[in-house]
Amino acid sequence: MPSNPTAEIARLREDIRCHDRKYYVEAAPELTDLEYDRLIDRLKQLEAEHPELVTPDSPTQRVGDQPVEGLEQVEHRVPMLSIDNTYSIEELRKYAERTEKLLPGEAIEWVVELKIDGVAVSLMYEDGQLVRALTRGNGRVGDDITHNMRTVADVPLRLVGKQVPPVLEVRGEIYMANSDLVKLNETQRAKGEPPYANTRNVTAGSVRLLDPRICAARRLRLFCHGVGDVEGLRAGSHTEFLDELRGFGLPATPMVECFGSFAAAAEHCEQLIEKLHELDFEIDGLVLKVNRFEQRDRLGATSKSPRWVIAYKFEKYEAITRLETITVQVGKTGAITPVANLTPVELAGTTVSRASLHNADEIERKDVREGDVVVVEKAGKIIPHIVRVEKHERTGSQRKFVFPTECPECETALVKDEGGVYIRCPNLQCPAQVKERIRYYASRNAMDIEGLGDKLVDQLVGEGLVGSYGDLYRLTLDQLMRLERMGRKSSENLLAGIEAGKDRGLARLLNALSIRHVGTRVAAVLAENFATIDALLEADVERLSEINEIGPIIAESVHDFLHGDFGAKTIEDLRQAGVKMESATPVAQGPRVLEGKTLVVTGTLTKYTRDEIKELITRHGGRAASSVSKKTDYVVAGEKAGSKLAKAETLGVPVLSEDDFERLLDG
Repeated sequence: MPSNPTAEIARLREDIRCHDRKYYVEAAPELTDLEYDRLIDRLKQLEAEHPELVTPDSPTQRVGDQPVEGLEQVEHRVPMLSIDNTYSIEELRKYAERTEKLLPGEAIEWVVELKIDGVAVSLMYEDGQLVRALTRGNGRVGDDITHNMRTVADVPLRLVGKQVPPVLEVRGEIYMANSDLVKLNETQRAKGEPPYANTRNVTAGSVRLLDPRICAARRLRLFCHGVGDVEGLRAGSHTEFLDELRGFGLPATPMVECFGSFAAAAEHCEQLIEKLHELDFEIDGLVLKVNRFEQRDRLGATSKSPRWVIAYKFEKYEAITRLETITVQVGKTGAITPVANLTPVELAGTTVSRASLHNADEIERKDVREGDVVVVEKAGKIIPHIVRVEKHERTGSQRKFVFPTECPECETALVKDEGGVYIRCPNLQCPAQVKERIRYYASRNAMDIEGLGDKLVDQLVGEGLVGSYGDLYRLTLDQLMRLERMGRKSSENLLAGIEAGKDRGLARLLNALSIRHVGTRVAAVLAENFATIDALLEADVERLSEINEIGPIIAESVHDFLHGDFGAKTIEDLRQAGVKMESATPVAQGPRVLEGKTLVVTGTLTKYTRDEIKELITRHGGRAASSVSKKTDYVVAGEKAGSKLAKAETLGVPVLSEDDFERLLDG
């Protein structure tokens, strides 16, 4: 028996809370499960020997001893309002326009978050201790589910840190991971009970159970995303608030990004939807929020919803079918993508017979096997993907997929990305890669070559007429007319489409070249910062990596492509063919006085709109960034400049008025 059980119990509790934070909040556990369990067991032993030292916030008290008699209804201190939503990107933009009119001339930062498909919850902490948990209910009154929330391992019973507010109400979402639903359904089958259909139904039922021991067995989880009643809050913005939550040991909602313009935030939404397959939990949309709390206060709310937030939702459809076989296909960058061939099933009004499995790691993570019964989902406009395997349906006949070691098209030995998840064919002349690159080069988001469809690309590559982008511009009328189903008129139209495609501008060309890590957004950023391909060729990796939204990985990929044999030959070939390699934005005549400079614009301007001054910066060779850092060269400050001006002054970044900015341009 320890000489001072009180001290050891206090130390054990502090250590366990620290390790809970490392595991649930930082995703960086420092102990094995066995080592962690030993700490819990020792604490249980000491508390059993000294029951007078047991406290409600002890890590051993997560599961209540007795069921409650019923759920008490409690009024929220601050109403939990619903939020407006839309299913249209156009309606999303109109919402932004309305919001900007309510804050005329002000810079607005927009936050993009995942909209977790779970059950809304309010957690009330007083002096750092969890005292109550409520469902949203009707927004004014919710059910008291404290007994169940105490069983959720993500929910700290006591907050950590030295500056915990005396009162802190945190809003979030209780959810269940897909992988945990798989395990739960296996347990259900073993007990001879029916499986659960989806994670949300399980979560909604579990949080309202009267017996917390049942809820504890469901392995529910928490993400925090909002604030209710609070005293002593230090954060001035949503992103700062999420950082504070993490410091208190609360799991903040993941994958949050902040943008200096609504256009960039909306574009990020479209890209984020394509990553849904990577998540082990369900989302039913994205949420866009004004970042600064002071601006939120002035925007206020209607009787139903806050004006500073909107949900961008998308229709989700699920179906259950059987995965018959797994095959692979070769992409434009050589990535080998496994594809699930399914028993055809109706999904969102179409018949689905194939779904991407994305990469070998995903097959392993989801434990997908040929012959499995799977849940297939389609959300928004993205291609169908497999949500989970219904393992309780397995019969023993399912077969593990063995990933190939050679390219199925050219038999070149495959290689795995260093530190990455993709397995690739390194042969740039692989016929499958050539076809995919040409298809993408001709697509609407790239060079938009009218008339160059998939079947015609197959013919051109198959007949040996096209093996590179430059070959497209060397095609002749006689060559095309000899192809199947290509008469004079269609051949002339294709040649006209190829000629018109020479003048799409630098951004679309960079996107069309299938450079790894370069899509429409990165290509646009590069074109904004380098008006010509020659200016881009002169930039080294360090210069590229300094650009906002680029970073070292993309910078190295772009530089390696442009200066490698394949890329250099490609650029020169397209140059000789007459393809335009300049930005659509006019370049200032004379010296580019902002060449290599990074500028941040803040506050209300009187001479320019925000877009006009950013265009001026770009035309003179500079980069218009959204946040101030040590690498910022100048801050252009208008009236009512706020935190960015303060940060510039702290870092010693030169601050310019609009007149100063014009004098700088005049040299």
